[in-house]
Amino acid sequence: MKNNISQHFTGIVAGLLICLACSLPALAQRQGATAKPTAAAAAQFVADAEKRLATLALKGSQASWVQANFITYDTENLAAAANDEATALSTRLAIDSHRFDGLALPYDVRRKLFLLQNGIVIPAPKNDAERGELTKIAVSMEGDYGRGKLCPPDEGGKCYDLGDFEKVLAESQDPAQLKKAWLGWHTVSPPYRQRYQRFVELANKGARELGYKDTGELWRSSYDMKPDEFAAEMERLWQQVKPLYDALYTYTRANLVKKYGPSVVPPNGPIPAHLLGNMWSQEWSNIYPLLAPANAAGPGFDLTKILQERKTDAKQMVRHGENFFVSLGMQKLPETFWERSLFTKPQDRDVVCHASAWDIDSKNDVRIKMCIEINAIDFTTIHHELGHNYYQLAYQNQPFLYQDSANDGFHEAIGDTIALSVTPEYLKQLGFINQSPPADADTALLMQRALDKVSFLPFGYLVDKWRWDVFSGKTKPADYNKAWWELRAKYQGIAPPEARSEQDFDAGAKYHVASNTPYARYFLATILQYQFHRALCRQAGFTGPLHLCSVYNNKVVGANLQKMLAMGKSRPWPEALKALTGEDKMDATAIIDYFAPLKRWLDEQNKGVPQR
Repeated sequence: MKNNISQHFTGIVAGLLICLACSLPALAQRQGATAKPTAAAAAQFVADAEKRLATLALKGSQASWVQANFITYDTENLAAAANDEATALSTRLAIDSHRFDGLALPYDVRRKLFLLQNGIVIPAPKNDAERGELTKIAVSMEGDYGRGKLCPPDEGGKCYDLGDFEKVLAESQDPAQLKKAWLGWHTVSPPYRQRYQRFVELANKGARELGYKDTGELWRSSYDMKPDEFAAEMERLWQQVKPLYDALYTYTRANLVKKYGPSVVPPNGPIPAHLLGNMWSQEWSNIYPLLAPANAAGPGFDLTKILQERKTDAKQMVRHGENFFVSLGMQKLPETFWERSLFTKPQDRDVVCHASAWDIDSKNDVRIKMCIEINAIDFTTIHHELGHNYYQLAYQNQPFLYQDSANDGFHEAIGDTIALSVTPEYLKQLGFINQSPPADADTALLMQRALDKVSFLPFGYLVDKWRWDVFSGKTKPADYNKAWWELRAKYQGIAPPEARSEQDFDAGAKYHVASNTPYARYFLATILQYQFHRALCRQAGFTGPLHLCSVYNNKVVGANLQKMLAMGKSRPWPEALKALTGEDKMDATAIIDYFAPLKRWLDEQNKGVPQR
C-alpha cells in the first residue's frame, strides 16, 4: 500500500537485481579473467559490463513490472528467474572487478568499478542452488506482502487487506477498532519469518564472498564513505533533529492522554502504536484533528475536500504534479508515461499498491505505479513520485552505471523537495483557493507538515538499524521481534497495542523489510529535502519563512536543479550536494529552521507536561 515514502526502481540497483543475465563463462573469457590486469583491460571490463547491464535492465524491469501489477504464481516465478540470473551476473562482475584494485586508473573507470563493487543490494552466494533459493525467497516475500489479507472465519468469507486496515487507522477514534485493525495486518508477516531468517543467512554468505563482513556493511559501503563513517553520520543527523521530534512527541502524547485517558495512553510511557493514525506510526497526519492547535487559526483550507469537490480524478492529480515540473522549465512527461502507468487499483487482480516510480528502459519509458486516492496525502505523494521520474529523465544521457542519484537519499528527496513548495500560495496560483490563509494560520500549517515529516525521522532511522544488527548477528533470529520493539521504544517512543512474542514478525509487516529495500535513504531524504528547499528558496530570492516559500514557475531554480539532476551518480554525492546547495555536508539545520516557529510554540505548550 502506498504512503508518503516510496520505493523507486531505477539505475544500477534495478539493473543488478531484476535483469536477465548473459552467459557468465563467455563473459569471463571475453574479459580475460586470467590475464594480467592493466588500465586498458579495466576500461574494457567496465565498457563490456555496462553494455550488458543496460540490455539486461530493460528485460528485468519489464519482468518486475508485470510481477508487481499481476501477482500470480507464474509472474513470481518469472521474476524470480530474472532475479536469479541477474544476481549471478552482478556478483560475478563485482568479484572480477577486484582484479583491478590498486591500479592507477582514469576517474571514470575507477568510479564505475566502485559502483559495480558496492551497488548490490541482495548479494547472492556463488553456489547456483543457494543463489536460486535466495532469489525465490526474495520474490515470494514481496508477493506475500502484496496479496496479504486477513479473512476472519466468523465473517462469512469477508477479507481485509492493508488498505482496509489503514482506512480504519486513519479514520477511527475507537481504541478497540484501532487495535483490531493493527493486529489484523500484523498477521500477514509471521508466515515468512523463517524465510526471512534464511534470506539473511544466504545474503550474508554472498556478502562475505564479496569481501564484506555482512550485508549491512555492504549496504553502508555505497555512500562514498567508509561503512562505520556512514553509521556515525546517521547518528549525527539524528541527534540534530531529536529535540524537534521530542517536542512534537511530548505534545502528541499529552493530547492523546486527554483523548483516550491515562489507562490507554500512559502519561510517562510509550504511546501505543495503534493510536497514531498509521500502521507503522511513521506519519501522524491522520490524527491532526486531535492535535490541532486550540489557540491558533486553522489552516484555512481542506485540500482533500477541494480536490473532491472539483471532481478531480487520478490522472488529473498526476497532471497537476507534471505541471509543477514543467513550470520549472522541464519537459512534459512522455506519452508512454500516460499509457503505461498504473494510477488506480484494479478490481480484478492483486497488485503491489505501494507507490513507486519506475525507469523501464533507462531512457524515456518512465512510469509510476500507484493506487491513487483523491486526497491531500496522495496529491503530495504524486509530486514525490514524479521527482523520481524527472531525475531519471535528467540523467538518461549518462553512461549506464551513472544512471542513478548521487546517493539513494537524493532520489527520494527530489520529489519531496518539490512537494515542500505545495504551499497555500501555490494552491492559490492553481486556483484551488482564492486567497492565502492569514499569518496566524502558520502554526496549523506547520503542525500538519510536522506530523508527516518530523514524526517520520526516528522510524526512518531505526528500520535499517534493526537490519544492520540482524545482518551482523548482533540480533539473533530468536530475538527478531524483541529487538524490533526495543528500537521502536528507544527512538520512536512507542509500544505495541498488546504483548508481542517471537511467534510474530512485526518488522516484516513493513513493505521495505518484506521487499528487502534499504531504508536509510528515506531518513536521508527527509534531511536533504529541507536542505535542498532552503538552497532553492535562496536562489529564488525568497527571504521570508521557509515554510511559505514555493519555487513554482521559477525557471532559474529549475535550471539549477536540472543541472544537478543531470549529474546522476557520476560524482560522489558531496559534490552533487555542493553543486545545488553550495554545501558538501548533509545538514539538519535546514529542517530545524523550517520548523522553528512550531518548535517555539510546542515548547510553550509542553510546559508542565511530562517530557520524553
